[in-house]
Order: sequence, then C-alpha cells, then structure tokens
Amino acid sequence: MPILETAAPQLDVEWVVVADTELDPPYDVFIHNDDTTTMDFVIAVLQQVFNLGMPDALTVMLVAHNNGEAKVATLPLETAKYKVGQAHSLARQAQFPLRFTIEPAED
Repeated sequence: MPILETAAPQLDVEWVVVADTELDPPYDVFIHNDDTTTMDFVIAVLQQVFNLGMPDALTVMLVAHNNGEAKVATLPLETAKYKVGQAHSLARQAQFPLRFTIEPAED
C-alpha cells in the first residue's frame, strides 16, 4: 500500500501581544497580626498557599508580628482572591482568626 504524503495546512495567524498589566493590574496581599494564630500555623499557610520558602515565610510572619501587618505577595486580582480565600478557609478550619487583605499595588 503506498504511503500518502500530505502537506501541513498553512495557517494565517496574526499574533497580538497584550501586556498582562492591561488585563489584570497587580494587587498586594497583606497578612495581619493577631494574638491567637500560632506562628507555626502562619508559616505553614504562607508556605502552602502562597508558595513561600521557609526563609521568606518566616520573614513575612515576623514582620507582621512586629509591625501589625506584612506584604505577602503581589498577584493578579483573581489569583490574590483565590489564595486569600484558601488561606481564610484553612484558618477557619483550624479555628484561627488569621486575616489577609488585598489592595491595589502601588506603582
């Protein structure tokens, strides 16, 4: 049986590059200190939800502990909302009042 050779179809594609900032401006996520949530739990949430390494998670936790709040990450709004929701859910399950907020990132 002869092998049929077929040419790959020619596609006429025009690519348009759009900067991410035009679609989804960045937002800062902040963690707020409280007198109940344990430091170990805060570090675990920062590592598991926000993918911070141990040194960064420890630094963020200590800044929040000493200053009342600390910036955790700068993310697109939908990602920030999702991760804050995850963190709040974990905290509620563990019966901690851990709180995160989201604010537009400063230029």
